[in-house]
Amino acid sequence: MTAPLTPLLEVHDLCSGYGKLQVLFGVTLTVGEGEIVALMGSNGAGKTTTLRTIVGQLPAMSGSVALGGKVVIGRQGATEDTTPSLLSRFLPKKAVTPDDLVTQGLVLVPEGRGMLRDLSVEENLDVGAYTNKSSSRRKELFARTYDTFPILAERRKQRAGTLSGGQQQMLALGRALMADPRIMLVDEASLGLSPVMTETAFNLIADVNRTSHVAVLLVEQNVLALDLADRAYVLEKGQIVATAEGQEVRSMQGRLREAYLGAGA
Repeated sequence: MTAPLTPLLEVHDLCSGYGKLQVLFGVTLTVGEGEIVALMGSNGAGKTTTLRTIVGQLPAMSGSVALGGKVVIGRQGATEDTTPSLLSRFLPKKAVTPDDLVTQGLVLVPEGRGMLRDLSVEENLDVGAYTNKSSSRRKELFARTYDTFPILAERRKQRAGTLSGGQQQMLALGRALMADPRIMLVDEASLGLSPVMTETAFNLIADVNRTSHVAVLLVEQNVLALDLADRAYVLEKGQIVATAEGQEVRSMQGRLREAYLGAGA
C-alpha cells in the first residue's frame, strides 16, 4: 500500500517528556483515513509517551500534531518557517485539552484497558460517550457498538470486572467506539494476554477498522501486530529508526524480533 492520499493524523518532529527529562526526539508519523498503522518498539522506547503527547495528556516540547489537516497541538516555533498568514489559519487559538481532541474524533484506548470494574458493561460504554450530549446519537452509538460486539449486548448488565480477558478487550474498544472516533490510538492491546487471546484482540481491532471505518494507530511490542498493519514505524530511544509499508511490513517481523524486541518476542 502506498502512503495515504488523505492524511488524518500527522505528527511532525514531536519532542516530549516528563519535566526536564526528554523522552521523544523528533517523532514524525502519519495515519491515513481508514488505515491501521503500527508503532513498534520495546519497553522504554517512548511508545506510550508518544500517545500521551498526541492526545494532550503530556505537553509537547516542540513539534506538532494535526488532525484532519488542522494543527491541534504545537508551538509556533515548530513551524517557524511558515508565513504568519498560514499560521493563523492552522494553529489552535487556545490550548487544546484531551476532551477537545475526543470531541474532534481522536480517542485513546489505554494500556491495561482502563475499565471501571465495578460498573456494568452498559455503564462503561455510557462513560465512553460522555462528550456526546445528543440522546438520539447516543442510542445510535449503543446500537452500533452492540452490533459490532454482540456479546456486550448479552452482558450489558454484568459488572465489567467479571468479564473474561477477551470480553474486557471488546469493552475497551466498544467504549472507544461510543466516542464516535475518526481514529483510535490503541496502547499495547496484547499486554497480559495469552497468545490465543492476543490473536483475538488483534482480530477485534481489525473488525472495528473494517466495519466502522475507524483509522487505528496500534502501539505494540508484539510483532504479530504487523499482520494487521498497512504501514509500520519502529521507535527506539524516542526516535523513529525504521519504516515500512505494504509487503515490507510483513517481512519486518523477523528483523524486529532480533534487532529491537529480543529474540523471544
